[in-house]
Amino acid sequence: MNQQGRLYILKGKLGFALLALGVIAISSCNKDKVNYSAPPNCPDIVSFNDQILPLIQNNCTGCHNNQNGYTLTNHSNISANSAAIIGAMRANGYELMPDNGPALPDSLIERFECWIYQGKLNN
Repeated sequence: MNQQGRLYILKGKLGFALLALGVIAISSCNKDKVNYSAPPNCPDIVSFNDQILPLIQNNCTGCHNNQNGYTLTNHSNISANSAAIIGAMRANGYELMPDNGPALPDSLIERFECWIYQGKLNN
């Protein structure tokens, strides 16, 4: 095989390798994705006013009250940012919160997951 033929084959392999790396890079970007392996076990309807709002007020609004990227002061804001909130609670694609933790107890995180799963009711 002549040198021009070898160069053509090398360019083809390089192009394929770059394409494969691009596909891998794009498919691995998951910052805004929160994956649930299965719906959480939710025995009761979660109350936004009695359970979720106090959870957020006690653990989040010290920093996320019109500052630090998120405003988590009412149903609309909390509901709209629920994927980021649960992602931060689980450190799933987000920095673990609350900042300078420890992580919240699993029972509180599961309650928030149930609220999401139940449709983020404003109750």
